[in-house]
Amino acid sequence: EEGFEDKRRVSKPSFPEATLTSGALFAFTLILELSQEQGVNNKGMTGQGKQCGKKGWVKEGVSGETDFGPQIENLNKKLFTVVAWDPRGYGHSRPPDRDFPVEFFERDAKDAVDLMKMLKFKKVSLLGWSDGGITALIAAARYPSCINKMVIWGANAYVTDQDEEIYQGIRDVSKWSERTRKPLEALYGFDYFARTCEKWCPALIAHGPEPPCRLHTQTRDGSRLHLMPEGKHNLHLRFADEFNKLVEDFLQ
Repeated sequence: EEGFEDKRRVSKPSFPEATLTSGALFAFTLILELSQEQGVNNKGMTGQGKQCGKKGWVKEGVSGETDFGPQIENLNKKLFTVVAWDPRGYGHSRPPDRDFPVEFFERDAKDAVDLMKMLKFKKVSLLGWSDGGITALIAAARYPSCINKMVIWGANAYVTDQDEEIYQGIRDVSKWSERTRKPLEALYGFDYFARTCEKWCPALIAHGPEPPCRLHTQTRDGSRLHLMPEGKHNLHLRFADEFNKLVEDFLQ
């Protein structure tokens, strides 16, 4: 796992050299019509995307390409090259199956940056949703010279009592709505999907009273906080046009 090492045959993307040296948009889960397997840290990684100007990536948790349709299709291709990536154990980046060692967020962040380097991107911006937002925050903290800007939503810096109730409530995937469950079962198979969501690790969490989003913006220079009163966890899907416009304006 040490360093960056490609053990597999990789087809390089045909981006113009000028594009490769410009800022990139690294969204943690999917966007480009190049489909390829990447050997990062001896693990297979799958990336897709569509040719654009600047570069970018998208990151998420279990759902892979099912979660970023409006961004894949509608972000301005004249401004950005949006690259979406399935972390190890998610989407098409299997095998290996997903596991959860103590440092799994740090591992995902390193995998993402190593993949960025293999694709010859000098600097990227990050789009991170849910667990992908946590990974993006870690990547920006650990590899600041590689990161330009971030867009984070649906992520958390700590776990509240309400969060724990939600996590407990979604462990049994049979209780999920069919609309949410069926695409994931089709991608992963029922057994793998159910088994992965059942995994649990006891933890002691200590935190203060500040809302996470306000805490982030108060402690980060150049940060913005945009509140969407009707927005919930999947606000980038429910309010895709507003979200995409915010992303494009902020990252330019």
